[in-house]
Amino acid sequence: MHIAIIGAAGMIGRKLTERLVADGQLSGQPIGRLTLVDVVAPAAPAGFTGRVDTSAADISKPGQAALIVGSRPDIIFHLAAIVSAEAELDFEKGYGINLEGTRALLEAIRLAHLQDGYRPCMVFTSSIAVFGAPMPDVIPDDFNLTPLTSYGTQKAMSELLLADYTRRGFVDGIGIRLPTICVRPGKPNKAASGFFSGIIREPLAGQPAILPVPDTVRHWHASPRSAVGFLLHAASIDLEPLGAQRSLTMPGVSASVGEQIEALRAIAGDKAVALIRREPDELVMRIVGGWARAFAPERARRLGFVAETSFEEIIRVHIEDELEGGIR
Repeated sequence: MHIAIIGAAGMIGRKLTERLVADGQLSGQPIGRLTLVDVVAPAAPAGFTGRVDTSAADISKPGQAALIVGSRPDIIFHLAAIVSAEAELDFEKGYGINLEGTRALLEAIRLAHLQDGYRPCMVFTSSIAVFGAPMPDVIPDDFNLTPLTSYGTQKAMSELLLADYTRRGFVDGIGIRLPTICVRPGKPNKAASGFFSGIIREPLAGQPAILPVPDTVRHWHASPRSAVGFLLHAASIDLEPLGAQRSLTMPGVSASVGEQIEALRAIAGDKAVALIRREPDELVMRIVGGWARAFAPERARRLGFVAETSFEEIIRVHIEDELEGGIR
């Protein structure tokens, strides 16, 4: 099996690559080749005995997507994106990567299909940012897509493209709407949601953290471990039951910032919580204020997607996976 990961140098891309290498197979088929692509060349994974091709490429640029598709991967994980706050601040860059890059990839697949019948499975990482106010406290699977950010709009448009190219038989696509992934390891990124991880990650490491929104802000979360599980499961299941609705909201945990902080207190104590410093940020509050708070992802659950069931569990996953099971 040949697997391509676009966005392989990012946090989820690296973890997905590591898991694929550790497993050595997907759906019972051995993995013989990996194609890893990002705007900076990803590192080749250690311990993989098959062929690995790594490259730096921007799929929104002419010809770049065709080079990836030219090697005819069986499964394409499309993770590449400009994150929410950056897409809001840089309109052209957000649309260029998040929408035009996705369109370029799908178009390269279509042209390959016309040449020789090529039809890969494509797993696309969408986002719960495709939903926006007004919305119910708990959003059902059949709720309309009403994004209130450029990032959410770009993801919603890409979902429609994925569904149409699938309907036309060019690709077998599935979009997974990721919760906010928390706790993200490493340094903060430019996502508006970054503080959700920061107020846990930094205090656990004995570092101060900035909280730009009120404690009452509620959001939908899952761990990086769950995100990788979503991707692998999406690439493994029969996609026929999805019908025309090719994108699914993933399971997660609904928690307020205050509940996050109390979960941190329960695990790491008052000393860790005292490291959180409140500094309101109007841009972040405006972006996050229009986000969904909770979901009833029944379609995904019926198809076997699973995530954590409490925010304490999410923190413990971070401690196990990133802190070698211990905290400062």
